[in-house]
Amino acid sequence: MRLRRWAAGHIRLDYPRKSRRGVWRWLPSWRQVALLFLFCLGSLTGLLSYLYLQTDIPKNLNDFATQQDNVYYWADGSEMARTGPVNRQEVPLDKVPEKVQWAVLAAENASFYSDSGVSPSGLTRAMTRMVTGGETQGGSTITQQYVKNAYLNQRQTFSRKLTEMFMAIKLDDRMSKEEIFQRYLNTSWFGRGTYGIQRASYAYYGKDVSKLNPSEGALLASLLKGAGTFDPTLSAKNHDRAVERWKWVLDRMVDIGKLSASERAKYTKFPEPKATPRPVGLTGQVGYLVETAKAYVNSHTEISDADFDLGGYQIHTTFQKGKVDALAKAVKKTRDSLDPKNRPDDRHVHIGAASVDHNGGIAALYGGPGYLEQGFNDANASTVPAGTAFTPFVYAAGLRDGVLRERNGERTPVSPTTLYDGNNKVAVHTPEGPYWDRSGQIVRASNDGDTSYGQVSLRQAVVQSINTPMMQLGMDVGLDRVRRASIDAGLLPSSFGARVPAFSLGTATPSSIRMASAYGTFAAGGTHTPPYSVSGLTRNGEKLDLRKDPAKRAFSAQVASDVDDALRGAAQSGTGPASGASVVGADVAGKAGTAQDGTSAWFVGYTKDLSTAVSLSRVDPKSQELLPLKGLGGAGAATSGDAYPLDIWTRYMGASTRR
Repeated sequence: MRLRRWAAGHIRLDYPRKSRRGVWRWLPSWRQVALLFLFCLGSLTGLLSYLYLQTDIPKNLNDFATQQDNVYYWADGSEMARTGPVNRQEVPLDKVPEKVQWAVLAAENASFYSDSGVSPSGLTRAMTRMVTGGETQGGSTITQQYVKNAYLNQRQTFSRKLTEMFMAIKLDDRMSKEEIFQRYLNTSWFGRGTYGIQRASYAYYGKDVSKLNPSEGALLASLLKGAGTFDPTLSAKNHDRAVERWKWVLDRMVDIGKLSASERAKYTKFPEPKATPRPVGLTGQVGYLVETAKAYVNSHTEISDADFDLGGYQIHTTFQKGKVDALAKAVKKTRDSLDPKNRPDDRHVHIGAASVDHNGGIAALYGGPGYLEQGFNDANASTVPAGTAFTPFVYAAGLRDGVLRERNGERTPVSPTTLYDGNNKVAVHTPEGPYWDRSGQIVRASNDGDTSYGQVSLRQAVVQSINTPMMQLGMDVGLDRVRRASIDAGLLPSSFGARVPAFSLGTATPSSIRMASAYGTFAAGGTHTPPYSVSGLTRNGEKLDLRKDPAKRAFSAQVASDVDDALRGAAQSGTGPASGASVVGADVAGKAGTAQDGTSAWFVGYTKDLSTAVSLSRVDPKSQELLPLKGLGGAGAATSGDAYPLDIWTRYMGASTRR
C-alpha cells in the first residue's frame, strides 16, 4: 500500500489518492485492495485461532449423567404422574451390523471417515441459513452432531455453531473415528423416549441391534432427521415421509458403494415398526392427560422433543382431579349399561368428553376406557361429525354477518325473531336460485321425523332443533362466513370438509375439547379464549417461557347473548328436559346434536363456570369408518344412541356443580 512519511515517526495512508483526479481519487488501487483483504484475512485467522485455543472439550457429558423424570401436577399442585427416566443403553460399535452403520452414515455423513470433523460447505450453508432465518439442519458432520448432543445444547446460534466446530476439530484429533461414531450412535435421539441405537432397535423392532437388517437400519437412520416427523406410526403424513426417506437412504447406500444393487432390490417392502409402546403406570385417564399436556408444551415452547425426553421438567396442568374422576365415573355408568358381548350394536363404542372453564383451562377430559388399553385419545379426536350441535355457529354467523338472498343485492340483518320456512323437504336456495346437486336434483332439507313446522323464528329453530331453517340460513349467510364464524368461536380450520348445504347441519368433525371451548365463547360474552392444558412449566426450579394463545373477540356481546338465550331455551324447554339436562340448574345452556347419517351423537352445554362436550360414535376397527348408532343399547330405534351423551353430561355436570 502506498504510504507517505509524514512528520517524524508518523505514517499517513495515501487515500484519497493525491496523484489522481476526480472519481479516481476515491477508488482504491489494487495494492490497497489486496492489502485490505490480507489484513481482514489475517484478523479473521487470528480471531479464529484465539477462539480455537480458548475452546476446550468438557470432561463430563451434557445431561446424560443427570437424567431425571418429568413430573406432571394436578391443578391443585399435587403430583399427577411421572414419566421417564430416559431410555438409553450403550452398545459397542462392533455389535452394530456394518450395513446398519452405513445406513446411518449414508443418511447423515457419507464422508465421515475421510473428513476432518467439520464440513466447510455444510458449515457455510448452515451459517447462511442462520443469517437469513432459514433452517440450519444439514450443515453438521457426525462429529459435530455428537459434540452438540453430548456437550452443548440444541440452540441454533452463531456462537454455539462456532463452539461446535472448534470442539469437533479437536475431538477429531483426540479420538479415533470409530470411537466418535460409537459414541454418536449411543447418544443420538431416535424418538419414543430412546437415546442410542440399541434401545431404538428394541423400541421400533423389538430386537437387539445386532439382528437388524439394512432395511430396518435405513428406517432408524431416517429417524435421526427428526423422529417426531419420521416415526411412521404417529400419523399418515409421517408414514409417507418415512417411506420416502427410507427409500432415499437405501438408494444412497447404493450410490456410495455400501449396498449392492441386487441386495437393494430385496428391500421393496417398507419395514413397518411395531406400535409405539405406552409408558407403564399411565393407567386410566392419566395417560390421556399426560399426552395432552406434553403436546401443549411441544406446541407452545421452544423445547425440542429430544430435550424434553431428557427429563427434569415440572409440568403444572389445569386438570382438576375431582372433575376428571367425576367425568370418568359418569362415562362408566353409560358403558356399564351396554352389552357388547351379547349385542353386536353395542360394540366398538367411542366416547370422548372434555370440560373447559370459561378462561380456557381444560378442567377434565375423558379419552377412552384407559390409556394402556386404548392409546387413541377420543377427547381430542377430529373424526366425529358435530351434527346439529353445530347449528349455534350458523345462528351466530347469521346474527353477526347478516344474509344475502338476492344476486348482486345487499346484505340484510337478521334477528332471533326473523322467520324462516320450517317445513320438511323445502328446497334449498342460493342467491342465484335453487341449489342443484351433482346428480341434477334440487337439494331439499329434511327435519327429524319428517315433521313440518310452518314459519318459525330462528330462535325457535335452534331451540327445537329444526333443520330446514338452519340449512337455508347457512346458504343465505354464505358457508364461507359460517366457517369463519365457527373458527372465530374456537373450532380448528382442519375440522371442516366440503362447503355444501349439509355443512350447516354439522359435517365438521371438531374434537370434544374444541366444541366445549367454542360453546364457552357464548357463555363468555363473545370472547374466545383458546383451550390450554398447562398453566406453568419449570425445570430445576427455573420458570420457563410458555406461550399462551391470546383471547379474541369472536362476536359482539349482543350476538353472544342471543345465542346464549337460544341455548338456554334448548336446555330448558327444547330437547334437553326429556333427558333431564335442566336438573343441573336454571343457568344451564346447551344443545344435543346428531349427524344426518346417524353415525354420531353429541351434547354440548355449559353453566356459568364450565363448558362440557360429550361425543359418542361407533368405529369399525378394521376400516376406521363410522358405524350407525341404530340399535345401540338394544332399543332398536334409529335414534337409540342420542340419549347417552346427554345422560353423561347431566351426571357429570350435576356432580361438578355440587363440588
